[in-house]
Amino acid sequence: MDLLLVLLGFICMLIGIMGSFLPVLPGLLSCWVGLLLLYLTKAVENNYWVLGITFIIMVIITILDYIIPAKGTKHFGGSSYGVWGTNIGLIVGILAPIPFGVIIGPFAGAFIGEILYDSKNHKRAFKAATGSLIGFLASSFINFLLCVIYMGLFLNVIWQNRSFLF
Repeated sequence: MDLLLVLLGFICMLIGIMGSFLPVLPGLLSCWVGLLLLYLTKAVENNYWVLGITFIIMVIITILDYIIPAKGTKHFGGSSYGVWGTNIGLIVGILAPIPFGVIIGPFAGAFIGEILYDSKNHKRAFKAATGSLIGFLASSFINFLLCVIYMGLFLNVIWQNRSFLF
């Protein structure tokens, strides 16, 4: 049973790393579930501190995944229309069956929001939409980085308990 849990945990880790780039897959949440599965084995002693801290980090980063693109829009001179457009575009991009919808959605939403705010200033609208895109890419990078850290933690715990697991 322990080997099955370790294998499922490793699969969750791989899905999580891919999910940091492919928004269709759960990124950091999947990695955390992989850690949880590892700690559910009889060979690995439960460490509630590790699970608790990694859970809190996962929740914070998941929330920030929705906030960072909007902050990028605001930082690049976008108005509240652009911020709302970014958030609406992100939701539409997630739900829309188009390739790269999660990248195109916030960009297009910020651009449309800024055009609604000031239809004459296309340059500012494009700049705010670019800020949204940069915010999304920064969020994806942070997600990927934490997924790799969780994978490293997973492999480290397996290595430390290899004699009990295998």
